[in-house]
Amino acid sequence: MKKIILLIFLLFSQMSFSQNLKTDISGTIIALEKAALEKWNSGDPSGYINLSAEDVSYFDPSLSQRLDGLENLKKYYEPIKKAVEVHKYEMINPQVVAMQNMAVLTFNFHSYKAEGVSKWNCTEVYRQEADGQWKIVHTHWSFCIKP
Repeated sequence: MKKIILLIFLLFSQMSFSQNLKTDISGTIIALEKAALEKWNSGDPSGYINLSAEDVSYFDPSLSQRLDGLENLKKYYEPIKKAVEVHKYEMINPQVVAMQNMAVLTFNFHSYKAEGVSKWNCTEVYRQEADGQWKIVHTHWSFCIKP
């Protein structure tokens, strides 16, 4: 009987640890994304550049094909510096699905500028590097269009 109780205790404590770990990963990923968005919204892409892995891939509506590699992402972001000015933004319904050293963040994004609101969908794929840091390995931004 003691063995059964011990086994049940160990099982539930492992489940609890797993849930806490996923909650911690979700909080970490969302915080990283928000910090990069804060910089981006004032015309500073360095938050995303520093958060992206060397082998990052990137899609957004202004590109006709996928952009590959951190150096190409830096070149793409260069003309954007100081051109973005968002007065207010909302990260809506962020969700993180994590497994081992990978995490997928999805959210809706509303950015408010003088000329109105822009609505976006975003998917970010994060990978935990050997040094423990989370880096973006894939980004996909798309316009939110109501049917």
